Amino acid sequence: MFGLDAGQLIALAFLIILGLSLLGSILNNSTQLRNALIWIAIFGGMFMFSSQLDTASSTFVQRDPTFIGSRIEVPKGRDNHFRLTLRINGVPVDFLIDTGASQVVLTQEDAARVGLDPDSLAFIGTAFTANGEVATAPVRLDTVDLGDMRDTRVRASVNSGDMEGSLLGMSYLSRFESIEIRRDVLILNR
Repeated sequence: MFGLDAGQLIALAFLIILGLSLLGSILNNSTQLRNALIWIAIFGGMFMFSSQLDTASSTFVQRDPTFIGSRIEVPKGRDNHFRLTLRINGVPVDFLIDTGASQVVLTQEDAARVGLDPDSLAFIGTAFTANGEVATAPVRLDTVDLGDMRDTRVRASVNSGDMEGSLLGMSYLSRFESIEIRRDVLILNR
């Protein structure tokens, strides 16, 4: 609103309330006018604050995974999905955690970033997705790092179709002892 951040809006609301209170005390001949101005200031301040509540609260809500011993806690993102960033062959790749995917699936863009040439891959597999049938190319990922965990020669596939992002499926998630969801947190136990 007006190009101000949440802190500036709160300060502006406070100044408006203070200014209207001062104006009301100057006009103390009319108690009703002063009370009306105070209520206008209160509701105006509440409106301005509530319009910035999502922005202000998002700065206090943890969005990154937490590694606690043998446990990884992944908070739900703003899009109501769980996401993790893994290092594939030393390159950070963002994944959507998808328990409905049978394996790790890379987009062609992510495959190229980690050193695989999508043009030279053999798209001999088939996957049935929500968008229909797509061809896939089986690959092996030299290294996959998540926190202090390292796996080598991980089986994955590259999707020939358009995808919004890479998927972290059950072939990788099954490496964990348990997977559970508690409210807005996905917990992976090693």
